[in-house]
Amino acid sequence: MGEPLSFLSSHRALRAVHTSFLLGILILLASTTGYAQREQISSTTLPRESYAAKASARAGMPPVKRLMGLRSALASEGSRISVASDQPLNDYSAYRDGERFYIVIPHATAEDLQTGVSGPGFTDARVEQRNNETVLSFRLETGGSASVTQKFNRLDIIFVAPGEAHISVANTFVQPTPGASPGLSSGGTDESSNPSSNTGTSVATDPAVAPAPGLTTPAAAADVSSITEVTKLPVGKAALLLPPEKANPLRVPRFEKPPVIDGRLDDDAWKGAAVLKDFYQVEPGDNIAPSKPTEVFIGYDTRFLYVTYHAYDERDKVRATIAKRDAIFDDDYVGLFFDTFNDKRKAYEMNFNPLGVQADGTMTEGRGEDYSVDLVMESKGVLTEDGYTIEAAIPFKSLRYEAGKNKNWGIHIFRRVKYNNNELDSWMRIERNRSGSLNQAGAITGLEDISTTRQLEINPSLTVSESGRRSRFTFNQDPSGRFINDGIKAEFGMTAKFSLTPTITLDFAYNPDFAQVEADAPVTSANQRFPIFFAEKRPFFLERIDIFNTRMNVVNTRAIVDPDIALKLTGRRGKNTFGVLYASDNAPGNYSLDERESLSNCQQRRLTNPGIICGIERFVDKNADIGIIRLKRDIGRQHNLGFFATTYNFPERHNNTAGFDGRFRLSPKIVTEFQILGTHSRRFFYDSDLDRNLYRTGNGFGYSYSFERSDRNLSINVNGVGRTRDYRADVGFTPRVDTNQHRSFVQYQTDRDAKKSIIFKRIYNESIISFDWLGRSQNFNSGTQGMLALQRQTFVGGAFILGYERVFEHEFGRRRTATRPGAFFGADPERSAYRREIYGFIETSPIKQFFGLFLLSYSDGQLDFDLGGSRKYQRASPAALISPNNPFDPGPGKQLIIQSSLRYQPTSELQISLNYNKQRLVRNDTGLTAFDDNIY
Repeated sequence: MGEPLSFLSSHRALRAVHTSFLLGILILLASTTGYAQREQISSTTLPRESYAAKASARAGMPPVKRLMGLRSALASEGSRISVASDQPLNDYSAYRDGERFYIVIPHATAEDLQTGVSGPGFTDARVEQRNNETVLSFRLETGGSASVTQKFNRLDIIFVAPGEAHISVANTFVQPTPGASPGLSSGGTDESSNPSSNTGTSVATDPAVAPAPGLTTPAAAADVSSITEVTKLPVGKAALLLPPEKANPLRVPRFEKPPVIDGRLDDDAWKGAAVLKDFYQVEPGDNIAPSKPTEVFIGYDTRFLYVTYHAYDERDKVRATIAKRDAIFDDDYVGLFFDTFNDKRKAYEMNFNPLGVQADGTMTEGRGEDYSVDLVMESKGVLTEDGYTIEAAIPFKSLRYEAGKNKNWGIHIFRRVKYNNNELDSWMRIERNRSGSLNQAGAITGLEDISTTRQLEINPSLTVSESGRRSRFTFNQDPSGRFINDGIKAEFGMTAKFSLTPTITLDFAYNPDFAQVEADAPVTSANQRFPIFFAEKRPFFLERIDIFNTRMNVVNTRAIVDPDIALKLTGRRGKNTFGVLYASDNAPGNYSLDERESLSNCQQRRLTNPGIICGIERFVDKNADIGIIRLKRDIGRQHNLGFFATTYNFPERHNNTAGFDGRFRLSPKIVTEFQILGTHSRRFFYDSDLDRNLYRTGNGFGYSYSFERSDRNLSINVNGVGRTRDYRADVGFTPRVDTNQHRSFVQYQTDRDAKKSIIFKRIYNESIISFDWLGRSQNFNSGTQGMLALQRQTFVGGAFILGYERVFEHEFGRRRTATRPGAFFGADPERSAYRREIYGFIETSPIKQFFGLFLLSYSDGQLDFDLGGSRKYQRASPAALISPNNPFDPGPGKQLIIQSSLRYQPTSELQISLNYNKQRLVRNDTGLTAFDDNIY
């Protein structure tokens, strides 16, 4: 078959064609969209009228705007004044008369505006109320000028100081406080954006009376400690201004009387809550005005954190269903992240659809979301005439946090509007040219005097069962083949949780009952050489499972099948996170009654023939002892290093692993991760040269790495994983050993424009190459996909993939010698095939009652490994046609994949769906069907 990696040289022409194809698509895309647009700080998109405005218009009178703020800050040109409103400011006018600059805002009230602000470029700021108009005026310095920029419900007035086109913050006496919010610092680092460091600044909860960022009143200007924001931006860029409740931790008030969780906002408690509004549309828009307003109210008492949402909308457009938990993402929904340690690494995620159905889990930066975690909380949602409202009560005991005064929590609040091109609104700005989301979160504070009593939860269980079976052996006077009812069994079990502190939890399980755990979804297992990963769903193991997660899945608690006893200690102290788990698993030694009967028969025969060895005798009723240790320490504000070790011990099967991992944010756009580990095993290893299992010692090595750069339009990820031949991680999940796999992913996406018929375009290329530790190629794939996002929630895409796969007979069984055949039929000890695949898909949800998805994939050159599909579809190779007992004979074939889903929902309570997945492989050499799986 040639020298190692020889297929690469034979593929130059093929790769050249593929590269030309990719370049052609990129050129075509560039010709239709232009080069990547520069970052847009302001938008000309005008916001839609609010519901209050529409109501006033229907009543025959114009809406009254409530003006807030009038805050002053330094700008590169001189200074900037900002004034915000609860209504759009589309109808303002501005003019200069002599040495004064005027802004007139019709139908507005100025009772909440402060006066006396000053800054470079202007003096003598005045606020006047003229009938139903508010007039702002400023005396310009000699030679100075002013201009106004509207940003939906906010006006920014820029004053250019005479002779100072650009003022350097470094040359002033003003210093920024450490609590500057993400996106404000020109330095581009995340280190300065951590609100937790701003513990000495008093923050007002009402933006109308909050201290002004930057230069404020003359008294404030003389007191540097009162300044909450000073921003220095490069020349030519507009300054980003956040109001104090976003730029600094927002204080959450304490409720004397808790609200009733019924979904209605008529409780008096909400009148004293902290209010979060003025959201940004971050998808498809880029920090522009949202199509609909959203208000969020937050408060707390000693036991609960209370959150309520008022999502304004037209009732008949709201998408809401009585869905299963964690299955609400086809509805409209609101959500939040609580980063309870404010480390910008991990957060609790809680989402609610308009009826209050929950989807909760954890969000880990760099790893994504995990919805396997189910928090204990109460929520209720109600559809209203002006949209929907949701109330939620989140027990503090459901969260892990560090108690004490002056503790800040990171917070992100989102709203998804499905019908409006999948609009996503965020309380905080989300900059697309920064990697990550938790590092762009806001912060809340003031959660003090929370009840930290130690909680003890005990959940006993009693399982009564009776089972029957058909006997395979004649035993205890029962003839072979007779159906036998086993006796009734009663088993007692218990799980317990003890909260030692708000950050440390001890879990204990004795013979736990997992009978009610949700079953795994059906998957196609035909023609699969390697194991399939299934996520953990058992509640005991889900508690703080994120602590044990690593890139290489060194810990997979599904390896603990049926524990008699399990003990777990997880928590965090300061910058250190830890997890310890021990389990005694009886599954490896828990053999069936038929197997035990076979053993008993073997033992009886051994009475007359002592040389007989009864194979499972030394394993029956023995338990496997499993231990896991995980330690991780945060370094700085965006980095961490970790250590892990596992052990698995069972008769004739001993395995130990240990290693390190880490994650480092090199810049706001670049993140890198790594993991290295070693394994030591004393167990049976299959030897393909001897064609038998050898009990021996084996040492292995594994590694994993990732480098990711995410920008506004361009994303690049390079990663890899490798494991040596003797690598074993019996407590983890290992899909393949003796391999090195390296992957590159490059994606370009145009800016989103919700007004166009094509909202955005996306194209990416993914290339994967694998080879063993002798340098022999195993596979190569390179595919390019393009996608168009259209109006009315419609997505259309397609891809073309070129690939190569190579297999060796020693991966399937014995290796051939001069006197012995190998695991493959014929004279060739390996097989290979070139693969070409094309696929297309369409997904649409044009109205809230209907959803459709259709994907069609066809490939030529997909290897059939000749493993046999099922009783209906036996081996389809030429060797199997000669004799079903012949060795394996892998060969290429044509594969068809169809995935389709239709859903119709006439009401919130009724949903009709049809899902169909098909996968079929037909051999090229015999024309026979290797397998044909259909899942409905």
